Amino acid sequence: MAYLIGVVLALAVSLFARFVGLDRDRAFYPTVMIVIASLYGLFAVMGGSPAELAGEWVAMGGFILLSVLGFRLNLWFVVAALFAHGVFDFFHGHLVSNPGVPVWWPAFCGAYDVTAAGYLAWLLWHTKPAAKLP
Repeated sequence: MAYLIGVVLALAVSLFARFVGLDRDRAFYPTVMIVIASLYGLFAVMGGSPAELAGEWVAMGGFILLSVLGFRLNLWFVVAALFAHGVFDFFHGHLVSNPGVPVWWPAFCGAYDVTAAGYLAWLLWHTKPAAKLP
């Protein structure tokens, strides 16, 4: 169920952003990725685990860097960050022991991330060059 909700929610957010024009600004998807990357840090704080927060910061830093590169240079970096974070979700429990992470979160977040990456990739491939996201 977590996978299904992640896919549906990613599509709903992406389509809503498209419909109201939020994604016309090239900062939209990098900002979404930065928020996504920060959530494991939030879970570490909620779980009362400062040691795990340090481990989460390392991963967060990499995803935030890709998001900034995507904003500054090319949105394909954000596609890569979203997809990589989806893969990271799958392995997260084996890499970091974060007691604040809900049991269902990695499945939900991984499905969300991969779906959002696919949607952004589709947008980048199918928009006219003159109309590409700024």
